[in-house]
Amino acid sequence: MGLVEWERREGISVLTLNRPEVYNALNYPTLQELNRILQELHHSKATRVVVITGAGEKAFCSGADLKERRTMSEDQVRRYIHLIRETFTMVERLPKPVIAAVNGVALGGGMELALACDLRVADERAVFGLTETSLGIIPGAGGTQRLPRIVGKAKAKELIFTANRISAEEADAIGLVNRVVEKGKVLSAALEIAEKINQQAPLALAQAKMAIDYGCEMDLASGLAFETKAYEVLIPTKDRLEGLQAFKEKRTPIYLGE
Repeated sequence: MGLVEWERREGISVLTLNRPEVYNALNYPTLQELNRILQELHHSKATRVVVITGAGEKAFCSGADLKERRTMSEDQVRRYIHLIRETFTMVERLPKPVIAAVNGVALGGGMELALACDLRVADERAVFGLTETSLGIIPGAGGTQRLPRIVGKAKAKELIFTANRISAEEADAIGLVNRVVEKGKVLSAALEIAEKINQQAPLALAQAKMAIDYGCEMDLASGLAFETKAYEVLIPTKDRLEGLQAFKEKRTPIYLGE
């Protein structure tokens, strides 16, 4: 069994962090393995949607492996921070939707991994928290930047400054997660969303994701111009013509990503 299990389904890849004995904590080898898989997925036409979850019933990911961290020199800590930040950015920039199926605790780097995903589905028992300030550090894998962009600056500051942990219900109330599901059903719920996404045109999904992610960092006029460019990419594609033809023939379109 690998540190990150990669299950390939029709159009969907399920990545499972596989260290349940330590709440799926991210040690350096696990990050390297996740990084390697993400590089493959970036160019994979076979995968149109990615689901990330944790092994076992207790944890999505508890963040950095603090037992390993205690053995690291300052330079090793810097390399770890560089790798985790780079890896989570790869998640965010995959040209396909990524869903976090949060099956338990998502703390520190674990919550930052969920923040890098496009959608978050939470088990009703899930617990979220950026608790780094209680350890004398700050969220260093994108948490200080992605959390305020999702829930707003004031709520992000409250969570980071207090190091509070919040329930799935509270996370839902502040818009941190897309939905909360019954105990034990988070992966099936995430896959249900993934199946729906998998039916859509993959090139359109990639352009829509890019337009949303990059456009939201611009003023409205620049964002609209960026959206126009993203649309232009799709005009000569076979998928666009297939969508029109399928609509005319009242059938399900068959998208090839071309």
